[in-house]
Amino acid sequence: MSYGNQGDGGYGAQPPGGGYGQQPPSGGGGYGQQPPSGGGYGGGYGQQPPSGGGYGQPGGYGAPQTPPDNHLVAAILTTLFCCLPLGIVSIVKSSQVNSKWQVGDYQGAVQASEEAKTWWKRSLIVGIIWWVLVIIGYVVLFVLVAANAPSSTY
Repeated sequence: MSYGNQGDGGYGAQPPGGGYGQQPPSGGGGYGQQPPSGGGYGGGYGQQPPSGGGYGQPGGYGAPQTPPDNHLVAAILTTLFCCLPLGIVSIVKSSQVNSKWQVGDYQGAVQASEEAKTWWKRSLIVGIIWWVLVIIGYVVLFVLVAANAPSSTY
């Protein structure tokens, strides 16, 4: 049975080398030339994106990054018990940590965390100095009052 004039090989003359187009000498066995891979997962999948993964850096394939500590508890306690003005600055800085982290400003969140820590420590130091001076003042006051008090002898 014949299907018409097929000539020498059916679908026309084949080029020398076997057909399907000329393959570049890739040494990999065909399917086109693969781009040189500098890593990845063992194939020509293109360049893999760099992963961050450092502290305060997005990306990476490990556990998700956690936001830096906002120091809010220490800021509130030092505001209440130590130094009100410096504590308020600390509360403002600590409230900026989570908001900056949520919008993707990772470095800004880390910086706000460090500033909040600095301000609550300043508030603590000023508060300690204040309370030491108050106690010294009361001791001196009691000593002066006791020294000047008339003594009664019976």
